[in-house]
Amino acid sequence: MTGSNVRKAIFPVAGLGTRFLPATKAVPKELLTLVDRPLIQYAMDEARDAGIEQFIFVTSRGKTNLEDYFDAAPELEASLAERGKKRLLEAVRRTTLDAGQIASVRQHRPLGLGHAVWCARHLIGDEPFAVMLPDDVVASAKPCLKQMVEVHAETGGSVIAAMEVAPEQTESYGILDVMSSTGRVAPVRRIVEKPKPSEAPSNLAVIGRYILTPDIFDHLSAGTRGAGGEIQLTDAIAAEIDEGRNVFAYRFSGQRFDCGSKAGFLQATVAFALADPDLGAEFDDYLHAVIAMRKAAE
Repeated sequence: MTGSNVRKAIFPVAGLGTRFLPATKAVPKELLTLVDRPLIQYAMDEARDAGIEQFIFVTSRGKTNLEDYFDAAPELEASLAERGKKRLLEAVRRTTLDAGQIASVRQHRPLGLGHAVWCARHLIGDEPFAVMLPDDVVASAKPCLKQMVEVHAETGGSVIAAMEVAPEQTESYGILDVMSSTGRVAPVRRIVEKPKPSEAPSNLAVIGRYILTPDIFDHLSAGTRGAGGEIQLTDAIAAEIDEGRNVFAYRFSGQRFDCGSKAGFLQATVAFALADPDLGAEFDDYLHAVIAMRKAAE
């Protein structure tokens, strides 16, 4: 059975971003800038490239400026046009979505990723959908979600983006037990949320990209608490597997950056700055100069 088109994506953006305080006291973490675009725009651009047409934000108090960011800015656009700033004008216009493309729901209590996805159930209906965590930024020639949509069109079922991590890092991820250790697509036998390294079935970890079927809401509606006392999305996916539903791990092509951590955000900043056609050469020279100075001081 092949999959149908994936038209909707859920963006869980209700978190407080405490690891980036005090910067996130007044600015949502998703609006922190990676070179010249906020994290949320990287996720949205990836979704649009994958054919997503409807974007659902699961928000909390203080997050309304996420929607404002994608609204039209006629005064700014008029000012840029008048001053002949064509490149900047086009960049601003690319952030504007058509009326009705963005919807939002509130997650009133921080009960976990599974609960955040469940909050958007009435906007999904009876069709497959994507879940994208803006904290995870993936640098790739073909956008990660587009790769997954193509896989889903062949396999149907659910598709989870996966990557190998160091064995000692398994406690930070959902970990997969798959039927094949080779190839990019593998059926999943089992998924375990944040296992200890000694109990992990592998070192193949789930990252923040999913394509799910609406059946997942049947399990999320049970409200069962898992690791950390939260309603875990991985537990609902595990229940799907137990029922015999198809769930596939996809070893995506690209490099993932954990921009939910300071170290990961800085690593992404360096990587994206070096890849930028306008900044790359100058920034590369600067980094080499810094390294040379550090070596000279040792």
